[in-house]
Amino acid sequence: MNPPSCPTQTRLYEDGTVIAEGFPAGQAARKLAAHPRAVLWLDLDDPEMADLAAIAEPFHLHPLAIEDAAQDHEAPKLQRYPGHLFLNVYALDIAADGDRLRLTKHEISAFVTDRALITVRKSSIDTAPLVQRWDADAALTAAGGVSFLLYGLLAVVVEGQFAAALRLDSAMDAVEDALLEEGAAPRPVRMRGVALRKLVAAVRRPVAPMPDLVSQAMRTDEGHLIDERLQPYYRDVEEHARHTVDEVEHLRDRIEGVLQADLAEQGNVLNDTTRKLAAWAAVIAVPTALTGFFGQNLPYPGYMTAWGFVLSTAVIAASAAGLYVYLRKRGWL
Repeated sequence: MNPPSCPTQTRLYEDGTVIAEGFPAGQAARKLAAHPRAVLWLDLDDPEMADLAAIAEPFHLHPLAIEDAAQDHEAPKLQRYPGHLFLNVYALDIAADGDRLRLTKHEISAFVTDRALITVRKSSIDTAPLVQRWDADAALTAAGGVSFLLYGLLAVVVEGQFAAALRLDSAMDAVEDALLEEGAAPRPVRMRGVALRKLVAAVRRPVAPMPDLVSQAMRTDEGHLIDERLQPYYRDVEEHARHTVDEVEHLRDRIEGVLQADLAEQGNVLNDTTRKLAAWAAVIAVPTALTGFFGQNLPYPGYMTAWGFVLSTAVIAASAAGLYVYLRKRGWL
């Protein structure tokens, strides 16, 4: 096998023990042949099409699966091909960016054969949690082989998605408190709520298909790639995936409800302001109508003089400016 030119990681497991790791990817096929009971993990970091083509022949990977692995932004899915599965999932990471949250999605594709798990990372992501999960339950490797390696991958991805959902839930508490204060929330607070709604929608897209995807992986009717002894572990991952979906759906309903409540509060504040302005207009309109009806044009101090004109103009301007400042402070302008 011609070695891929992209960075790679390798591990060879036999009877629950790592018997080799860090060897060149070009030696993977020979090591599997030399150890008939061993299973392989081969990781490709941001490979080119030529790198994927280099592993396609020795592992008998379908051309359509290779094409999907080469493409970015594929939907989460699990597809069955003769002799192997193709998996595409997203690991999620939410980090604070000032007073906002930033979502990073790491796309991971995987080929699952009867003796190898080949992962394709399309962005920089730490594989240490994955290796730690395998090492923590090394005894299951002997029982499940590649099924256990796939279980570890799915478990780490689902746990990361659930952690992202919890981070959103904590952030929503602060936004909810600010939006539901008495009176309509300031525009920056509302925009934080809108941004959070967009973030929840972005998280939901890779999370929603995961329960069905894990359920599909448990089916052993084609190729028997998933060991039946690991079915309880897969069911546990499926339950975590469904819990994550429920949490994200709850967050979506929650932020929609909060934004709708703030919108209703804005309407209440607007109605209150309109009522106050109408009352002021009535107070001013009644004397104006009476004096206009009786035609009361009374001389004022400085009437028919230049300084009287300046004084009256100044009084009008000061009254208008004072009313503007008052209304501005009340937030009506």
